[in-house]
Amino acid sequence: MPLTILTLPVEIIYRILDHQNDLTMLSSMRNVCQRFDTIVDRYRRYQTLTTLNLCDNKIGHTRTQHLVDGLRTNMTLTELNLDYNQIGDVGAQHVANALQNHTTLTTLDLYHNNIGVVGARHIADGLRNNTTLTALDLGGNEIGDVGAQHIAEGLRNNTILTELYLWCNLIGDVGAQHIADGLRNNTTLTVLNLSDNRIGDVGAQRLVEGLRNNTTLTELYLWCNLIGDVGAQHIADGLRNNTTFTTLILNENQIGVIGAQHIADGLRNNTTLTALGLRENQIGDVGAQHIADGLRNNTTLTTLGLYENQIGAVGAQHIADLLRANRTLTTLDLTHNQIGDVGAQHIADGLRNNTTLTTLDLGENQIGNVGAQHIADGLRNNTTLTALNLRDSQIGDVGAQHIADGLRNNRTLTRLNLSGNQIGVVGAQRLVEGLRNNTTLTILRLWCNWIGDVGAQHVANALRNNTTLSILDLGHNEIGDVGAQHLAGALQTNMTLTTLHLDENQIGDVGAQHIADGLRNNTILTELDLKENQIGDVGAQHIADALQTNTTLTILNLSDNQIGHIRTRHLVDGLRTNMTLTELNLDCNQIGDVGAKHVARGLRNNKTLTILNLARNEIGDVGAQHIADGLRNNTTLTELYLWCNLIGDVGAQHIADGLRNNTTLTTLGLYENQIGAVGAQHIADLLRANRTLTTLDLGENQIGDVGAQHIADGLRNNTTLTALNLRDSQIGDVGAQHIADGLRNNTTLTKLSLSGNQIGVVGAQRLVEGLRNNTTLTILRLWCNWIGDVGAQHVANALRNNTTLIALDLGGNEIGNVGAQHLAGALQTNMTLTTLHLDESQIGDVGAQHLADALQTNMTLTTLDLKENQIGDVGAQHIADALQTNTTLTALYLGGNQIRAVGAQHIADELRNNTTLTTLDLDYNEIGYVGAQHVADALQTNMTLTTLNLGYNEIGDVGTQHLANALRNNTTLTALSLELNQIGNVGAQHIADALQTNTVSIILFLIYFIYPPVLFHTDTNRIKPREQ
Repeated sequence: MPLTILTLPVEIIYRILDHQNDLTMLSSMRNVCQRFDTIVDRYRRYQTLTTLNLCDNKIGHTRTQHLVDGLRTNMTLTELNLDYNQIGDVGAQHVANALQNHTTLTTLDLYHNNIGVVGARHIADGLRNNTTLTALDLGGNEIGDVGAQHIAEGLRNNTILTELYLWCNLIGDVGAQHIADGLRNNTTLTVLNLSDNRIGDVGAQRLVEGLRNNTTLTELYLWCNLIGDVGAQHIADGLRNNTTFTTLILNENQIGVIGAQHIADGLRNNTTLTALGLRENQIGDVGAQHIADGLRNNTTLTTLGLYENQIGAVGAQHIADLLRANRTLTTLDLTHNQIGDVGAQHIADGLRNNTTLTTLDLGENQIGNVGAQHIADGLRNNTTLTALNLRDSQIGDVGAQHIADGLRNNRTLTRLNLSGNQIGVVGAQRLVEGLRNNTTLTILRLWCNWIGDVGAQHVANALRNNTTLSILDLGHNEIGDVGAQHLAGALQTNMTLTTLHLDENQIGDVGAQHIADGLRNNTILTELDLKENQIGDVGAQHIADALQTNTTLTILNLSDNQIGHIRTRHLVDGLRTNMTLTELNLDCNQIGDVGAKHVARGLRNNKTLTILNLARNEIGDVGAQHIADGLRNNTTLTELYLWCNLIGDVGAQHIADGLRNNTTLTTLGLYENQIGAVGAQHIADLLRANRTLTTLDLGENQIGDVGAQHIADGLRNNTTLTALNLRDSQIGDVGAQHIADGLRNNTTLTKLSLSGNQIGVVGAQRLVEGLRNNTTLTILRLWCNWIGDVGAQHVANALRNNTTLIALDLGGNEIGNVGAQHLAGALQTNMTLTTLHLDESQIGDVGAQHLADALQTNMTLTTLDLKENQIGDVGAQHIADALQTNTTLTALYLGGNQIRAVGAQHIADELRNNTTLTTLDLDYNEIGYVGAQHVADALQTNMTLTTLNLGYNEIGDVGTQHLANALRNNTTLTALSLELNQIGNVGAQHIADALQTNTVSIILFLIYFIYPPVLFHTDTNRIKPREQ
């Protein structure tokens, strides 16, 4: 009798199960027959399965049903992670059904799953009868206010759930009220995350009222909402009598001095709060004083976040007074304020007697050498601080020596960040001398200083005997081959360093050889960054040789290093025997088709590499075929970047064929590869069959309307792709219609870029018709597409009922005043759009008036881009009038709009009282010195603007003097651009004088337009981009 599933011996079935993953065992090998279920029940791995992580597995609603069917009889699983899948509302219903009967599941993660209102209702129904689930994550979905109501109703009778995450769900004040109603009688919830929603002062009030009698909630997260001073007052009222809250996060709201005072008042009698986050609000020195006064006698708060709050030396003094008296605070973040060296002295004085603070972040505060000395003095006797961040603080050699002196006897500091300063050879030497006897520091960041090869030698000498440092960042220090040799020598004996950054250091092949020699005997280093050096082919071979014996390195970055195909072969040979490397970056080299062949050969047998970047490498269709051959059998690679090569249609076919049965790759970058309609058809065929790809970049190819049709056909049945880039792809209105047809039934795509095509009026109409029933797309880019005012009308009609789109780019489309009117009408009712780009749209003052009218009632838009239109002074007045009542707009771009002094005056008048705008761009206008004076007058009282661009405005020396006078009193502006403004010696001197007292962190001049150029020095280190 032939063997069947009914007669197979148990041992063979167990052997089959041994080769299945957990998902297959649960979803495909249950409910086959009674005998099989019985055998699976007795299988040890099934009996002990408690945690199932299916994150980012491209699971749709059908596979979700199979999974929950398998879970019905499971009695062991306690944690299920389904985040970053596409289960949608239908899948949510399947999960909810399982929740009603499952008796062991305690944690369920459904983050980013395209769940809407209907899905939220199903989940709520599941919560009503569930008796085990304690943690539920629904973040990153789109349940909105109605969905929040369903969840709240489910909470009313639920007595089990303790953690609920609803962040990034389009929930506003109404939804907050529903949640509050659900919390009134709830007796179990301890953690609630409502961050990144649209909750304002009213919503905050409702939440506090709902929590008044709640005795269980301990953590509340409300960062990135729309809560101002009034909302802060409501929250403070709740804090006074609350006896359960331990964590309150209010980062990135609109809380000012008054709100800080309310919070402080609430803290005086509060005896439970341990963590308070207020970063990126506008509390200033006075607000800092209120907070400090409120915490003086507080005995519970351990973490205080005040990042980017316009706090100066006076505010720092108040914080320092707090440090003297407070005996509980362990973490203090004052990054990106304006405390200066005087403020640093105050903080240091506070540190001397403080016995609790362990983490202090003072980065981006311009404390300089004097401030560094004060901090170092504070470190000498401090016995608690473990982490200190002083990045971008204008510290030089003298300051480094002070820090070193402070470290000699310090026995607690483990992390020190001095990146973005001006420490040279002497400073590096002094610093490492201070570390010679130090036995605690594990992380040292010195990126972008001036240490050179001699400084590298000093660091290397210290590394030889150091037994604690695990992470060292020396990038952007011009250490060269000699410096690399010194460090390589240290690597041969050092037994603790695991991460080394040497990017942008002018290291050539000789230096690479030294590094390779160091790697051969090193068994500790796991991450090596050598990008943007000049190691070339010879250097690559040295690195490859070292990889053959190295058994620890997991991440290697060799991008932009002049590596050709010959040495690529050596690198691949090194990978054959290497069993540890997971990420390899070869971007911007010259490996070509031959090098691609070598890489492919390595992919066939490699079992560890997950991320491979081969962009900008002159790879053609032959090279693409090699890569495709390597992908067929590869089972580990998840991200492949081939943009800016020459693969063409034939190469696209090879790549598509290679990925047809691939089950691991999720991201494919084919940007700018000369792919046409034929290649697009091959890619579309791939989309039909592939079940793992989530991100596809086909921008700057030549796919045209026919290719767009192929892609659209592929989208119809695709259930995994979430991001698609088709910009600059020669798509017209016919192609747009095809894309629209593909979107009608698509339930996964969230980001679509069609910028730089020619879809026109008809194409715009067809596209938005396709979006009418679409409930997933959140970002749509249609920049430069010839849609005009009629096309804008079609888009506006769609916006009126759309509840998912949050970012829309219509710039460069010549929509004019009429098109602006249509869009303005839609903005008055749309409740989801936060970012709107209308740059280069031929909008005049009439169109500006229409948009301004919309801004007076719109409560969601935060960014409006009107660059390079013709709104003029009259249009500027309309926009300014709207700013009187608008309380949400934070970024306004009006560059290149023919605005003169009068228009600048209108804008300036409204800046005096505006409390939300943080970024204002007025470059390429004609405001002159009179307009500059108006803006300067506004800066004297404005307390929120942090970025101001006045470049190309003919303001001259006189206008510069007005701005300089304003800078003396302004304590909030951190970035000011004055490029190409006919500023001479006198104007430069005015700015220089103002900077002696003001702490603006970025001043952009084109120095060669100032005469003589030596008069005024702009410190280039002030604008270094890297953050650690």
